Amino acid sequence: MTQVARPPRSESGGLAARVSLGRRFVPVSSEFLMITSTALLLTLFGLVMVLSATSAGAIESGQNPMSGALRQGIFAVLGVPLMFLISRLPVKFLKRMAWPALFGAVALQLLVFTPLGIEDGGNRNWISIAGFSLQPSEFLKLALALWVAYVLLRKHAMLGTWHQVFIPVVPVGALAIGTVLGGKDLGTAMVLVLILLGCLFFSGVKLRLFIIPVILGVVAVLAYALSSDDRMRRITATCDDMSLYYTDCYQSIHGIWGMASGGIFGLGLGNSQEKYGWLPAAGNDFIFAIVGEELGLIGCIVVLALFTFFTIGAFHVIRKTDDPFIRVAAGGITVWIVGQAVLNIGVVIGLFPVMGVPLPFMSQGGTALLAVLMACGVLLAFARTLPAESGQRESRPSARRGPSAGRGRVAQ
Repeated sequence: MTQVARPPRSESGGLAARVSLGRRFVPVSSEFLMITSTALLLTLFGLVMVLSATSAGAIESGQNPMSGALRQGIFAVLGVPLMFLISRLPVKFLKRMAWPALFGAVALQLLVFTPLGIEDGGNRNWISIAGFSLQPSEFLKLALALWVAYVLLRKHAMLGTWHQVFIPVVPVGALAIGTVLGGKDLGTAMVLVLILLGCLFFSGVKLRLFIIPVILGVVAVLAYALSSDDRMRRITATCDDMSLYYTDCYQSIHGIWGMASGGIFGLGLGNSQEKYGWLPAAGNDFIFAIVGEELGLIGCIVVLALFTFFTIGAFHVIRKTDDPFIRVAAGGITVWIVGQAVLNIGVVIGLFPVMGVPLPFMSQGGTALLAVLMACGVLLAFARTLPAESGQRESRPSARRGPSAGRGRVAQ
């Protein structure tokens, strides 16, 4: 019986399998852990505060006291797995989705001008689908950051010329922001302007070219504010005394009273007085006032610390990456989340006029929470590239090492 010799076993196949398996179990970076932990803690903190802030109003209207927190929890249950799912997407896929995401977000935003649109508080920035209300402009924030990053990536070598920087970024960005201004939502439009300027800043555009979009953005916001006497009255209202208590300063004054009554340690979780019909939007735009009233200065410092750690993790991703797309997109997302938090907290403590900007992760609003968690998923996808890139850099010199190893330039 003839015995056929078995071909020699190839070592390359086993090595490739081991390398592939090893890459799948590479420990994540510290930036990944920092962004993930702060996003989850802020979301959980927000659910607790939404329950506390909305339970009194729900009981008064004869509803389940946990109805507001349950609705917010549904979006959290959807958003957290979606965040981790997006974190597994390759950066190439995110680049390819930049144009479709912007077109889809703008088309969704235009639905607010159809019979599906809902007007609330003078703003038409929501749509109602199958009994659920959605705010399309929240998804437009993420889509705009990805799109500007992709366009500037294609023009990375030509960012020293003004028309290469401005076209099509400024016209298309202005069109997207205009769809929000059409619904009279100045707060969201200001956040979109911040995203656009943040992307331009982190792209490395020369300062003389960066100043022009800044001036254009400021002029556009001022022109829109000056176009309405009612809007200008609310923006310029001074709430230092009680003269405008029953008109333009009612919400701001009660927000300050809530923060002041909390003291250092707060009145205790669930013991807020302002949430009993005194403070409008206690679970939404002014939830930070409820945090200050119930948990005091300590609770406010905890919230600020979590946002600080989130910012540090995001900026480390921006600083360590070599990919211009990652740097610009991560910069735009970071400016969005951190800038919106600064605006919201500034409104609550009286630094800025009331502009209807929610506190990321914490304010009641399922669409806002879902969009922010999706943006965190994009940041986590970017953070996953950091250990992979460093591993490749370490392996490249060893792969080319020959008899003359150790001579010449050292690879960075």
